[in-house]
Amino acid sequence: MLRRLLFRGAAAALIAACGTALAADCKPDRVDLRGSWGQAGFTVEIADDEQERARGLMFRDSMPSGAGMLFVYEHPQPAAFWMKNTLIPLDIIFVDELGQVTSVHQNAKPGDLTPIPGGDHVYAVLEINGGLAGRYGITAGSQMRHEIFSAVGAVWPC
Repeated sequence: MLRRLLFRGAAAALIAACGTALAADCKPDRVDLRGSWGQAGFTVEIADDEQERARGLMFRDSMPSGAGMLFVYEHPQPAAFWMKNTLIPLDIIFVDELGQVTSVHQNAKPGDLTPIPGGDHVYAVLEINGGLAGRYGITAGSQMRHEIFSAVGAVWPC
């Protein structure tokens, strides 16, 4: 009986510790993506005001492979991106307010002024190095975890 109680206590402590560790994984400078393909994480800079979103990743000649930029809007809205003054190829991942990836544009060409539409209900956009979305298998339907999606109904809450 004592052994069973000790085991239950240890199991409860382990579950609590894991829950805390999972919650701790949600950090302002990190996004995680998952799908049938597996899971990937990126350290991100946040662009959540008009000036930061307008500048984005312009004029940078490189970005570490585990890095990206997360563009966040005040509310879901139509959004399109272009590559003006952007020097590196990017994958552009459009996400709705629940953290569901709605579309992915792979290998956007540096300097291209052609608009890249993301849809009518874009809440966040993740830019990562070109080719990584394809390498990982990130597609529409993948799920993103970040504290901005922690509202009720998030597909992968913190």
